[in-house]
Amino acid sequence: MKFFIDTADLAEIEEAASWGVLAGVTTNPSLYARIGGKLADFPEHIKRICALVNGSVSAEVVGQTADEMVREAQELASIAANIVIKIPVGIEGLAATSALTKAGIPVNMTLVFSVPQAILAARAGARYISPFIGRFDDIGEDGISQVADIVNAIGNYDWRGAGIGMEEPEIIAASIRSVNHVAQAALIGADIATVPFAVLRSCLSHPLTDRGLEAFIKDWEKVLQA
Repeated sequence: MKFFIDTADLAEIEEAASWGVLAGVTTNPSLYARIGGKLADFPEHIKRICALVNGSVSAEVVGQTADEMVREAQELASIAANIVIKIPVGIEGLAATSALTKAGIPVNMTLVFSVPQAILAARAGARYISPFIGRFDDIGEDGISQVADIVNAIGNYDWRGAGIGMEEPEIIAASIRSVNHVAQAALIGADIATVPFAVLRSCLSHPLTDRGLEAFIKDWEKVLQA
């Protein structure tokens, strides 16, 4: 499973990239607003993100019609070669995804909550499909099982053989809230987990690791004093 970081914060991206584990970045309008982003600065900000990561950077359109989405997508795609266009699933989104895929611009279809939505996204040519885990949990449903169904359904078919998209679609487990979500996403076979920085850091922590390291250091101090 690959790791993306779900943020628009340049410092978080730079640190995560320095660990050598980062395969991409996902952003959205809410994440950009959270860091105090301004509209005039948005293209340059995305460009800086693209320069920090050796992988895809998902930038989301906000248009409501397919034509608006395609126009925005073309502008975003011109910023850097590793831009992926993030589009919400829906009638207009599917039409935009089909047009962009045919034009060679990869799409990450987001806000996916069902197997039929995921299959339609794949049929339209989406390079990435992003089902959400945490938002299912928020309404008392099992987000992991819902994403597992999507992983299994997409894995049933040879999408490249069908001549639909540029590549086999990858499932991004999104709306991740905890280390357990990360572990479960890996166990169900999600291709990618897009993870907030705080959760990514927490993935490195375990009390037994801390206890073991403390013991090693204390024992080495004894060696030095011998």
